[in-house]
Amino acid sequence: MSETNSMPLDGLVVIDMSQFLSGPYCTLRLMDLGARVIKIERPGQGDLSRQLYLSDTEIGGDSTIFHAINRGKESLAIDLKNDADLTALRGLIAKADVLVQNFRPGVIERLGLSYEAVREINPKIVYASISGYGEDGPWVMRPGQDLLAQARSGLMWLNGDDGQGPVPFGLAVADMLAGAAACQGILAALVQRGIKGHGAHVQTSLLEALTDLQFEVLTTFLNDGKRLPKRAQTRSAHAYLSAPYGVYETKDGFLAIAMTPLPKLADLMQIEGLRAYCDDPKSWFSARDVIKNIISEAAITRTTDEWLAVLEPADIWCSRVFDWNELLGHEGFRMLDMLQTVTREDDVSIETTASPIRINGARPKAARAAPRIGEHSNQIRKEFGL
Repeated sequence: MSETNSMPLDGLVVIDMSQFLSGPYCTLRLMDLGARVIKIERPGQGDLSRQLYLSDTEIGGDSTIFHAINRGKESLAIDLKNDADLTALRGLIAKADVLVQNFRPGVIERLGLSYEAVREINPKIVYASISGYGEDGPWVMRPGQDLLAQARSGLMWLNGDDGQGPVPFGLAVADMLAGAAACQGILAALVQRGIKGHGAHVQTSLLEALTDLQFEVLTTFLNDGKRLPKRAQTRSAHAYLSAPYGVYETKDGFLAIAMTPLPKLADLMQIEGLRAYCDDPKSWFSARDVIKNIISEAAITRTTDEWLAVLEPADIWCSRVFDWNELLGHEGFRMLDMLQTVTREDDVSIETTASPIRINGARPKAARAAPRIGEHSNQIRKEFGL
């Protein structure tokens, strides 16, 4: 490949000893940036997310989530209870650049593959650990699972309307954000290695990633006498933001309205009921629920397109609320070229997302689907002399 077409991580070897979502999401991003990712899997069973079904759809015997998050990787079957296999794995570690693991704290140490042990094998390796809640403390042995991390983090308490109760995200947001944080740390450690010649131990957790996600609202809370915010009773979209910030039902769908001066909105939507609040910006928060109810009553009288025709030319921050069919059918999404089809020799073909990162104007795409368990074992063992 030419210098302009090569990927930033071309030539790097990543050992992925993680499973489920957080670690594999981290190594997926490294793979998209050019790294070679060798996934270590138990013979016969493999990564448990192979059977983590989000629906009744499976492709080639594995779940769609496994395919989505492990595309383009290689699979080396290793029995971690077998001495010969562990010796082979240590041989691979000696030649690798990065190792990622998300075992529950204490497990990797019992396997003899802690950072300290791995550093003895390869002082230049960048080693990343992802846990549920860190390596110490009363939660350390609790299951590091996404929904449970959301529950402990306070995040789901922010969602939904006041009185509705906690509302979890409809995504494994803790796993994905922890994987992204680990990836950032790995990239920084690789830069350090290039400068200073030694590796590093990158550590993060689901709870730390979700805490960081809330930096905006937590900082406000910490500097506001630790006074908990109150969610709006209706159309709540941000506990700290005043009306009209929220999502409103229209005659045929939903309309999101972000930060907007109330007088301008009242004029454009011709809502006389808002006039009493236009000259008192403090009321946009203190009377937030009343104002939102007034806007709701007006919004439902017209279609989303009719409202957009009025609001968008006036530079009001607003948007239709898209479902996935609407998103994928819109030119604004299609021009991003964010989808790809990956395939495998056994007739596996799956449409999935592509990397969100573009390098020199090009979005990296990997044509190969996720591997079968141990699919590349013989090739890897021969190549690395294991």
